[in-house]
Amino acid sequence: MADSTNKAVAPFGIKDKLGYMFGDFGNDFTFILSSSFMLKFYTDVMGIDAAVVGLLMMAARFIDAFTDVTMGQIVDRSKPTKDGKFKPWIKRMCGPVAIASFLIYQSGFANMAYGFKVFWMVITYILWGSIFYTSINIPYGSMASAVSPDPKDRAELSTWRTIGGTLAGLVIGVGTPMFAYETVNGNTVLSGTRMTIIAGVFSVLAIFCYLICFNLVRERVDVPANNTKLNVGNLLKSLVTNRSLLGIIAAAIALLLAMLTMQGMAGYVFPNYYGNATAQSVSSLTGTAAMLVICAPLASKLSAKFGKKELSVVSCAAAAIVYLVCLIVHPANAFVYVGFFTVAYIGLGFFNTVIWAMITDVIDDAEVKNGVREDGTIYSVYSFARKLGQALSAGLTGSLLTMIGYSNATAFDPEVTERIFKLSCIAPIIGFGLVAVFLIVIYPLNKKRVEENVAVLARKRK
Repeated sequence: MADSTNKAVAPFGIKDKLGYMFGDFGNDFTFILSSSFMLKFYTDVMGIDAAVVGLLMMAARFIDAFTDVTMGQIVDRSKPTKDGKFKPWIKRMCGPVAIASFLIYQSGFANMAYGFKVFWMVITYILWGSIFYTSINIPYGSMASAVSPDPKDRAELSTWRTIGGTLAGLVIGVGTPMFAYETVNGNTVLSGTRMTIIAGVFSVLAIFCYLICFNLVRERVDVPANNTKLNVGNLLKSLVTNRSLLGIIAAAIALLLAMLTMQGMAGYVFPNYYGNATAQSVSSLTGTAAMLVICAPLASKLSAKFGKKELSVVSCAAAAIVYLVCLIVHPANAFVYVGFFTVAYIGLGFFNTVIWAMITDVIDDAEVKNGVREDGTIYSVYSFARKLGQALSAGLTGSLLTMIGYSNATAFDPEVTERIFKLSCIAPIIGFGLVAVFLIVIYPLNKKRVEENVAVLARKRK
């Protein structure tokens, strides 16, 4: 498992990169499906008010405040096995997380009582997101620092993880609108039966991806169990005073506000405002192509030259400006809007590609300061922040849709669809702008600071 105990382990290479890529592919088969289509499914198919769905997504994050950190502590205190410290959790939990995701999209209950549908939504969503997704995502994310101690290798893992998520986004974002929508009375609507089938297929594919990750990735860094007595007060003090962690948390929440609003509002702005579900598929295709062709090859090189923080600030500020121009231009053609979406996605893509390497920088920084390595705990806090960002996006989107008068009866009302367009621009402007501000004002790990921490830890481990 680790270099200190198993000299036969192959050096870091393409198997690890591909395996880690498939891990996030598996994650996003359920995560992106939830962020992009769950609100649409429960409003349009199940007939539940958008504000109720958004409220659930926000409320579930309070549960995550406990489950994420608890899982982080469990991971940190678990003993390494022959397969490593983090990998076993991927194999254990891939089935439960996939099944829970599938249960969310049961259109057969569409004619049940309103209270039952809300109950079903609450139970299945919490099981998926707060319990099972947490139990697989925390170990998966924490595993990056155990695969290799080299910052360059970790940056490559971050890039390949983003490629995996991007490919999942391609399959879900392009494929789902092509099969999930149907035309009824001249309007483009979401089919509940088709969504149930799609969710089942994605759940099966998620399991396959997780198992590929388990079999290809190798843990090389010895991460012993943390047997120190848990002091909740000291833990909270350490986390609250960790400026680098607070900075990346704030930036992550803002990033997800921008990214998930882009994805979530796409399910309304394309079919409802533009009347063009095909354009929604095209936007996912072009966004994915931009990530793979532009962001993935250049992110590591640019971050090595200028710094991960520096690259992220510039790219997110540029994305905010792109959406501001889109709001002012107000394109009447769906594919012109796709163009703005794609250019903004490039700005998002650079930050989203390096952010996982930034988390390992935060973990290194905490070890330099405190002398204790807590991969699972720090990653779990960050994971909770990402879920909070997801919930805030869904909650805000759902609440705003209700405020502008969106419902099944008004879904194609001209005044309502005009407001949908404006929301689809304004939310990303605010989100991307906040990312840049938070990284500048709070996050301290610039290129120089990261290199200093790497040197300190290298001397410590000699």
